[in-house]
Amino acid sequence: MTTAEYYGAPITWVIILALGVGTFFLRYSFLGLIGNRPLPEWALRYLRYTAVAVLPGLVAPLVLWPSATGGQPDPARLAAAAATVGVGLVTRNTFAAILGGLATLYVALWLVG
Repeated sequence: MTTAEYYGAPITWVIILALGVGTFFLRYSFLGLIGNRPLPEWALRYLRYTAVAVLPGLVAPLVLWPSATGGQPDPARLAAAAATVGVGLVTRNTFAAILGGLATLYVALWLVG
């Protein structure tokens, strides 16, 4: 057994525990220390946009660099993203936008092959 094999597992667990403790204290600093106080209006205004910013941040890499195509953009996913945005803007309904994008993706994948 080499030194790297012997020390590898304990170091991994130390890193996992340290990241867990760091994550806890980072969240506690926001929720635990100021969680019972009202936030200023400017902070509440910015927090309203958190979900709107996170969803495109998660979806954009899957549209522009999909692993299903080896990282190359393809017309089916681009059309589905455009349809989702279009339906969302027209209807102002998240569920309708998701269904519109889903239908467009499956139809486009069927047409492209």
